[in-house]
Amino acid sequence: MFEMDLPYDKKTLHLRLEDKNFAGVLTGKQSDYPAPEDQAALIEAALDNPIGLPRLEELAAGKRNVVIICSDHTRPGSKLITPALLRRIRSASPDARIRLLIATGSHRTTTAEEILSKFGPEIAGREEIIVHDARDEDNLVEIGTLPSGGRCVINRIAAEADLLVAEGFIEAHFFAGFSGGRKSVLPGVSSYDTIRANHCGPSLADPNTRTGNLEGNVVHRDMVYAARAAKLAFILNVVMNGEKKFIGAFAGDMERAHEAGCNFLRSLVCVKKVPCDVAVVTNGGYPLDQNMYQTTKAMATADALLPEGGVVILVAGCRDGHGGQDFYDNVAHAESPAAFLERAAHTPYTDTAPEQWTSQILARTLARHPMIFVSDLVDPGLISGLHMSLAKTLDEALEMAYAIKGPDARVAVVPNGPGVVVEG
Repeated sequence: MFEMDLPYDKKTLHLRLEDKNFAGVLTGKQSDYPAPEDQAALIEAALDNPIGLPRLEELAAGKRNVVIICSDHTRPGSKLITPALLRRIRSASPDARIRLLIATGSHRTTTAEEILSKFGPEIAGREEIIVHDARDEDNLVEIGTLPSGGRCVINRIAAEADLLVAEGFIEAHFFAGFSGGRKSVLPGVSSYDTIRANHCGPSLADPNTRTGNLEGNVVHRDMVYAARAAKLAFILNVVMNGEKKFIGAFAGDMERAHEAGCNFLRSLVCVKKVPCDVAVVTNGGYPLDQNMYQTTKAMATADALLPEGGVVILVAGCRDGHGGQDFYDNVAHAESPAAFLERAAHTPYTDTAPEQWTSQILARTLARHPMIFVSDLVDPGLISGLHMSLAKTLDEALEMAYAIKGPDARVAVVPNGPGVVVEG
């Protein structure tokens, strides 16, 4: 008998599998990777040894208009990263105007309270901080044309900087391959229409647009173009463990330093596929499983693991519901997930619907797999509306899966879906 506790909302659920059904557990090394005690020293070492570029102080010398693109309020780390960048830039150019530009992408604005929490009182009270607004046409400027065809329009402050720097963190991303690096510009400080063009249906339908893959990834290609067109001169990206502690820091050229960070992360999160008929996957528990929008990350992992027709058992509380009305409506109002997927794949980039990209990931999984959603917190109507089945317990979900795949079905377990990249 295999037994394991799985993260669910703010607690755990206990899984039991007969030996004949157990196919294996897929876990990465990132969550438990030990972090150095001196977090600041890790950042300083990266800045002392940039990849593919001179040190930031050399790049900053003589510059008058410096912009640092900072990750938004949902990403930790800025309290340590930003002071190091500010100190080094000012050591080389003490009279430079430095602005912090928060990369919200197409998401909501960052509040004053969130700015204070993100940066701490000293930076929040002293520095010039601007929150990007993807729909503020007066503060956007066109800088080129994306390889996929859309207009490349970004925040004017970033475009007019004589030194553009970005901080951020790297994690697996379900269609950009990995976050970090070039994503600070697109989608970070790009216009809503540019984001829609980059996240369009035909690009997401491309087989190379997948978690953990940059090679031939058309979404990634657009992002690199935008960052180069914006003259992103220097990045500082970190990789974090499950406790949100830095375990790696990578500074320098926005492609080469990012690639080094991605390779480090790959060594921790890539797992080999195991033959199975059913995948039990979680979204890592609260707060990552607080809504259905976020659980598309776990769905993408299950989709990569299973053969077509394999059953997904998704364990997620989703106490806050669907997480986005447009995301929900796109699929719920479609005749079927497959119909939405087909329509999205042939929707021109100029007509990309709000949140179409995340809905497309959901629909892709639903079109290939029966999905059983395990939660006693979510509205059952939301689950049925998205063409899924609801189970209140893991045992109930397994019974439903065995009814589909047979009593001897092999079950793989992924305790943290967003924390692994399935290969092979």
